[in-house]
Amino acid sequence: MPTRKPKVVIIGAGMAGLAAANKLYTAAVSNGGLELCVVEAGNRIGGRINTSEFGGDRIEMGATWIHGIGGSPVYRIAQEINSLESDQPWECMDGSSDDKNAETVAEGGYRINSSILDPISSLFKKLMDSAAGSSPNGVSESNLSLGSFLRKGLDAYWASNSVDDEEEMQGFGGWCRKSLEDAIFAMFENTQRTYTSAGDLGSLDFVAEREYRMFPGEEITIAKGYMSILESLASVLPPGLVRLGQKVVRIEWNPNGGENGDFTNMPVKLHFVDGSVMFADHVVVTVSLGVLKHAIKHEEESGGLFDPPLPSFKTEAISRLGFGVVNKLFLKIDPNTTKNFPHLQMVFHQTSPKIDNHHQLPPWWMRRTASLCPIYSESSVVLAWFAGKEALELESLEDQEIIDGVSETISNFLPNLLKPQKSAQEVCNGHRKGSEIGKVLKSQWGSDPLFLGSYSYVAVGSSGDDLDTMAEPLPANLHNASSSSSSPPPLQILFAGEATHRTHYSTTHGAYFSGLREANRLLQHYHCTDGGA
Repeated sequence: MPTRKPKVVIIGAGMAGLAAANKLYTAAVSNGGLELCVVEAGNRIGGRINTSEFGGDRIEMGATWIHGIGGSPVYRIAQEINSLESDQPWECMDGSSDDKNAETVAEGGYRINSSILDPISSLFKKLMDSAAGSSPNGVSESNLSLGSFLRKGLDAYWASNSVDDEEEMQGFGGWCRKSLEDAIFAMFENTQRTYTSAGDLGSLDFVAEREYRMFPGEEITIAKGYMSILESLASVLPPGLVRLGQKVVRIEWNPNGGENGDFTNMPVKLHFVDGSVMFADHVVVTVSLGVLKHAIKHEEESGGLFDPPLPSFKTEAISRLGFGVVNKLFLKIDPNTTKNFPHLQMVFHQTSPKIDNHHQLPPWWMRRTASLCPIYSESSVVLAWFAGKEALELESLEDQEIIDGVSETISNFLPNLLKPQKSAQEVCNGHRKGSEIGKVLKSQWGSDPLFLGSYSYVAVGSSGDDLDTMAEPLPANLHNASSSSSSPPPLQILFAGEATHRTHYSTTHGAYFSGLREANRLLQHYHCTDGGA
């Protein structure tokens, strides 16, 4: 161990950063082996995890689910800190948002029975299972998207079942069977968009679906909130080790070796927005893929986050991978209304809907939203998920525009749920007065400069190899480097975060695993641990 303790700086106090900090502190810092600092640009820890409250209920503005309890480190921590039970109601506490409890309604207020819904639901599930399993016979995988694979499956279903384009559905106000099945299928696609963050499933790589891994067991939410997991990880860190409001604007590093007096014998120099600097032997970068994409896109005009710039193998992987926007919209609704509010699955016309004088047409930004439902049975808080351009549009809307658009949607699908307007005096400037939607709360991950989106996906043209490339430390190819004085100091910049995990990308547990991976990389480098989790 050198006389001077090696200094590690972690950029970002989200799941990956705090997992790394927790591991490094307990394994090496607490016994004097390393010096550690976590710098966070925002005014809170948590990153894309942000537990909040709305309408008296505990909700999640960002990460929401433990995706399978079998083997999940998040579930293990939640158990250890008794976070799975709470006296305060919380989002999805009773599983009421599960599809089995759903009421599926077509635009215009036409309830869809199981004889129509179930075959399309089974088809979609079969196709998704096929995409996640072995390669289907006869499918060419070259640049194939999940979206095109799904649509080919629907076309094959229609061909084998001789579905008539013009066969009208009795009692469905002009819907024909094929257009209704198409719209039901699109509803499941829209749910998949929020799972993956791909605004269009046509941009989602088909092959990567087979590499993505889920933990077995049920998917649950955390009673005391996702933030309790982050607070537990941070609880071992002494006061002052995590520094909030410290935005890094440039990372100078030394890829070529040799002495550099400017860095006071440390190879990395961090520049902060307030003009201050910090030196480090190793920096663990945990910023989102969206921030990295923005950094390389604006490298020339802004001087670049990395100096010198990242090598091409890194920037090409960053460019190829996908990073989408998913937002949640919470609405506080009159309790008398939510007593009768179902878990509503919405089936929208996929072509221009016919003008219906009896129903308001939902606005375009609502038309790819798959569901509206109370966050648990009889809660007065209703939730909708948005992805892609609709998610970005939601961020730009005023609250009253949102209330009007959602009210129109509810009136279209559940015409008997909202109280009718009794007189023209109840309408002012085109807005409903005394709306049963009292207030709204929305996430805004796309426009937040600290994230610029929600989570990563493998886009067409990229692959799991790019996720592995994201995880490679710099300088690269250290195993081939000589030990001469001209060799660059090793492990100057390390990368963690959900977009650096090949099989668990887009998840909090993927971020957690990546933080442990980089902590163990440093601990092994200094022979501080056996590298276990």
